[in-house]
Amino acid sequence: METAMIPVTPITPTDNNEPLSSEVQPNKRRRKKSIVWDHFTVETVGDGCIRACCNQCKKSFAYITGSKLAGTSHLKRHIALGICPVSRQQNQLTPDSKTGHATDEPKRRYRTTSGFANIPFNQERCNHELAKMIIMHDYPLHIVEHPGFIDFARTLQPQFNMVSFNTIQGDCVDIYLKEKQSLLNFISELPGRVSLTLDLWISNQTVGYFFLTGQFIDTEWNLHRCLLNVVMVPSPDSDSALQQAVVSCLSDWHLENRLFTLTLDQSFLNENVNGNLRALFSVRNPYMLHGQLLVGNCFAHVISLLAQEALWSVGETVKKIRESVKFVKTSDTHEETFFHLKEQLKVPSMKDIFIDDQTKWNTTYDMLVAACELKQVFLCLENSIPDYKIAPSMDDWKQVEILCTYLKLFFDAVSILIAPTYPTASSFYHEVSKVQLELTHAAMSNDAFISNLTKPLKEKFDRYWSDCFLVLAIAVVMDPRFKMKLVEFSFSRIYGEEAGMWIKIVDDGIHELYLEYTAEALPPPETFVEELNESIIPEGNGGIIPKTEPPEEAYLQEGPLEEVADQVSHHEVAHQEGSYHQVGHQEVSNQEVVHQEIPYQEVASQEVPSHDPLISVGDGLSDFEVYISEIGGGQQMKSELDQYLEESLLPRVQDFDILSWWKLNKTKYPILSRMASDILSIPFCTVAHDSVFDTERKKMNNYRSSLRPVTLEALLCAKDWLQYGASESCNATMKMEYCV
Repeated sequence: METAMIPVTPITPTDNNEPLSSEVQPNKRRRKKSIVWDHFTVETVGDGCIRACCNQCKKSFAYITGSKLAGTSHLKRHIALGICPVSRQQNQLTPDSKTGHATDEPKRRYRTTSGFANIPFNQERCNHELAKMIIMHDYPLHIVEHPGFIDFARTLQPQFNMVSFNTIQGDCVDIYLKEKQSLLNFISELPGRVSLTLDLWISNQTVGYFFLTGQFIDTEWNLHRCLLNVVMVPSPDSDSALQQAVVSCLSDWHLENRLFTLTLDQSFLNENVNGNLRALFSVRNPYMLHGQLLVGNCFAHVISLLAQEALWSVGETVKKIRESVKFVKTSDTHEETFFHLKEQLKVPSMKDIFIDDQTKWNTTYDMLVAACELKQVFLCLENSIPDYKIAPSMDDWKQVEILCTYLKLFFDAVSILIAPTYPTASSFYHEVSKVQLELTHAAMSNDAFISNLTKPLKEKFDRYWSDCFLVLAIAVVMDPRFKMKLVEFSFSRIYGEEAGMWIKIVDDGIHELYLEYTAEALPPPETFVEELNESIIPEGNGGIIPKTEPPEEAYLQEGPLEEVADQVSHHEVAHQEGSYHQVGHQEVSNQEVVHQEIPYQEVASQEVPSHDPLISVGDGLSDFEVYISEIGGGQQMKSELDQYLEESLLPRVQDFDILSWWKLNKTKYPILSRMASDILSIPFCTVAHDSVFDTERKKMNNYRSSLRPVTLEALLCAKDWLQYGASESCNATMKMEYCV
């Protein structure tokens, strides 16, 4: 029986796998790019059904059914795997002369990259990228003279001419100078002050290197931390060396009168250095709050000293555990035996023991924690390995567990310094106060071991706490989640009955600091005298009469002066006793009389013609405004600081961004926000995040020590700016401001 054949109409597939109707013009059709369409033809079989027909065997395959697209994978297999009988028969008769394969597999089509082939070679750009590579990855400048690197570069680009040592050194310095100018322009436009940190590196040549880092908040309330200078000094232990480095940085970056705080290593803080710095800044840089915020200690160094002191106090026990770990880890047989014992004892710990790096105290802490969790294995190891004679006793393990409790306290305290982003100053108060509280409590413990362990630690930390508690407390007050409440809460736990005295010191200090910022916001005295002279005009008979203005304008001019005066008087009333504050308020009020002695009736009579029967001026509400200004003149207006402190606390959420909050509220608190910007940018650590746990001072290697001071500073500073994107963010900000 013959099957009736439905006539088919061949069509050309489109790029979106949709068939073209008969109404579509041929010039609008686009050919499919897949190789299968060299072997198949698309045919419409029915309504919404399109099949692909093999040009060789005439067998049809599903392609489009309604809205479903079958794809082309099965069509490729039909040709590539030799499933088509006609194609397979032809290939057997005429095999491929090159490969000998019977199947003619479709060739894959590759897109050409002609755009890259047309890029011309640029020797200058290659030199620039080579210099950046050397800077960012600490490669030696002599790499351009290494035969292996020269051959590698020639293999990549035969046209590249390798530069000399002097040329690449000059290119690195050029990058540094360009980035430095960009950063200098950015710092010069900052609205606030800059805080500095100072760290000392040593070398085998007994030459010192001071690293000075700047920290500040920009106009968009982003916190920046940039290495500014690397100053080489011949005698780092001399009192003048530190002063020389600081003076060089202030002059180089035009920071006179803009320095807010200086944080340095505690080992520098002797009486001579402290006195020399304060004498220097009193001349070159007037400091805030009588210099109480000027010099601080590095928090990471202080905690590192405490950790070393604690480890030293239990040194013999720590040595036993370290030797036990070495006994296991330096022998495959011992380690295998240790592992089998762990399985037999079913110790639940997932930690593995390892030998610590004694130059980083956190590795010793991790080693002790892992060993404590596996102490049962160590106790049984002596029975399995007769050579193991150094097993710690149960008392030793108990002491180490207590030691780890306080090492964890120190580890958690400095963990904020190894976070991806550097924390604001407000983040440090909780960690520092927690250490102070725990050491104070532990020093009074009835346990003799705990008391003997923590008393020396408390004495050392007390010195740090007494030097920095004020700036730490002021910083946390700038956090709208805590304000003075956290200070009051923590001080009551630390100081007990004496907490009120210490809380008052913080409260007085933050109000005094706010008054200094308020005074900066006032116009200079010369401007005030000129405005006062312009407000009076000479009378014909030789006397003077006040210059009259409309009530609305007079009120607007009086407002800011009254507000500042009331802010000053309010602080005096709130924080001083006796009749002194009353006299001060009268003196401020007497200054306001210059603008208030003219009765409103006289001003109104000059503006309103005598023949006008109406007594109201304008819409009649200007009289009301003057009335409010008169009755409100004697009332005290709250300062921005007092308004901020009296408002309720924000909820304590995990991802709170304090800088974004101040950015949103800077219009509400124009003076207080400037103060918050400077305070929140105070650094409490002088070292990089990879040196937080160091137990030794950083040492400059021999290669870097051999470089010229200018070249060394250029390589180190440019690496910091390129690696952390300081200059890129600065350029982006300046471009946005320029476009606006």
